[in-house]
Amino acid sequence: MIGRPKFVLASGSPRRLALVNQAGIEPDALKPADLDESPRRGEIPRAYATRLAREKAEAALASVKLDDELQGAFILAADTVVAVGRRILPKAELLDEAGQCLRLLSGRNHRVYTAICLVTPREAFRQRLVETRVRFKRLSDEDIEAYLASGEWRGKAGGYAAQGIAGTFIVKLVGSYSNVVGLPLYETMQLLGGEGYPIRFGWLNAV
Repeated sequence: MIGRPKFVLASGSPRRLALVNQAGIEPDALKPADLDESPRRGEIPRAYATRLAREKAEAALASVKLDDELQGAFILAADTVVAVGRRILPKAELLDEAGQCLRLLSGRNHRVYTAICLVTPREAFRQRLVETRVRFKRLSDEDIEAYLASGEWRGKAGGYAAQGIAGTFIVKLVGSYSNVVGLPLYETMQLLGGEGYPIRFGWLNAV
C-alpha cells in the first residue's frame, strides 16, 4: 500500500486482527511469536502481561529485520490477561481448565489487563497497560455446561470470549470493552498516532 508506513501485527489472534481492521488498518504482515507464556513464580498479572507483550514485540522485530519488504515497519504486539486478585487465569485449552475458570468467575468481579507494545520504525519501544473491570452473573451448572459445549472458550484468556455467548454473562463492565476482546482500540490508536503513524489513512476506503 503506497502512502503509509508498513504495519506488522505481532499476533495470530483473529480477534486482534478484527479489531485492527475495525480501526481501519490492514496489516502488511502477521508475525505471531512462539513463546513460553508461563507466568514466572510470583509474577503479578500486570507485570506478566507487560513482559509478554514486550517479548512478542521483540520476537516480531527480529523477524522483520530479516525481511527487506518490512524494513522500517511499525510493529504492534499485545497480551491480554484475565485475573482474579493476583491470580492469573490460563488461556484455556482443556475442558476442565475452562470449567475451573468459569466457576471461579461466576458471580464475582475480575480484571482484564491488556499490555500493548509498539515498536517504532526507529526501533523505540512504547508500552501501555489498560485495565477493565468485569462482573459476571452467577453462573448455573447449566450455563457452564452449555458454554463448555459451545467450544467458544478454547484458547481464550480466562476461558471466555466477551464478544460471543459469554457477553450474556457480563453484568457490569467498567473501562474499555475492546480491551476485554483483546486490544484496547482507543489507547492503541493514541499510541500509533503519537508516534506518527497515519491512523486515518485507511478510513477513506473503509466502506
